[in-house]
Amino acid sequence: MNVFILCTGRSGSKSLVKACSFISNYTVGHETRARVIGKARLDYPRNHIEADNRLSWFLGRLDKSFGNEAFYVHLKRDKEATVDSFVNRWNNQGSIIKSYTAGILLQGHKQLVHKEQVTSARDYYDTVNENITLFLKDKPQKMTIDLEDIIDGFNELYDSIKAVGDKDKAIESLRTAVNTSAQSKPDIKNRIKNKLNRLF
Repeated sequence: MNVFILCTGRSGSKSLVKACSFISNYTVGHETRARVIGKARLDYPRNHIEADNRLSWFLGRLDKSFGNEAFYVHLKRDKEATVDSFVNRWNNQGSIIKSYTAGILLQGHKQLVHKEQVTSARDYYDTVNENITLFLKDKPQKMTIDLEDIIDGFNELYDSIKAVGDKDKAIESLRTAVNTSAQSKPDIKNRIKNKLNRLF
């Protein structure tokens, strides 16, 4: 069985993939085919767990290729925390939020001020999550994981996909955030950290 972690990005997908790397009966990857075009874009091996925020733009093809046979995870994070993270990384190379703003919202003709960047990031957050929610509407094998409750979510995922591996190490890895934005607001980081600490 294949497992797909669908998300906006900036929502803990690398942390979840790191935890899944301790699972021995699945291969695991993060954006492993993001630069592939055509039919090969979704040519994932069997019994593979893949996290890729850009899959939210390939949902029709994902359904055609894997349909109800796969297990789907909708990974979510607090909206304003996600928006803050995207805005902080606005000018990073390959920025999906900047591409969305310029290419989809057609706002690339001007230099956006901070308030406009926030508005765009909120629009992106809503669009991607609603796309995923609609895609998963009729899927029999699915679950939602909130980043703020990622350990509980991982435990449920582990059992749902009949994972085998070092579960203790996987959960321990979730106590350390990865791929964080250097400029993320301290209160957001502390809120997640405090939530995790209460679980131990």
